[in-house]
Amino acid sequence: MPAEGPLHQGSQRQVGPQSHPDAQDQRILEQRRDEQQTDAWKERYDARAGVEGTISQAVRRTRLRRTPYRGQDKTHLANVLSATALNIIRVDAWLNGTSLGTTRACHLARLALAT
Repeated sequence: MPAEGPLHQGSQRQVGPQSHPDAQDQRILEQRRDEQQTDAWKERYDARAGVEGTISQAVRRTRLRRTPYRGQDKTHLANVLSATALNIIRVDAWLNGTSLGTTRACHLARLALAT
């Protein structure tokens, strides 16, 4: 016997992603895509991309998310040392003319590039 009650009413409601967004959603999506083509949006995104890249580098190089220390003071010191290490890595790369890295490709894209 099916359960009844307020949680089970309205079984016709669609669950999951909608296959056909309504006109207002489509209009908003098109506006956002048009906005992404402007120079002002690209400048704002460049700043965000730089911050995201720095966070990614810190997480990969210094295991920033996994500190072995307990307590705020020791954790703060670990974060300061991680930031200092990143700065040293970047200065070294700049002095030696080494690029810091390229955009990584997913496994499928690397397979496509290999053929």
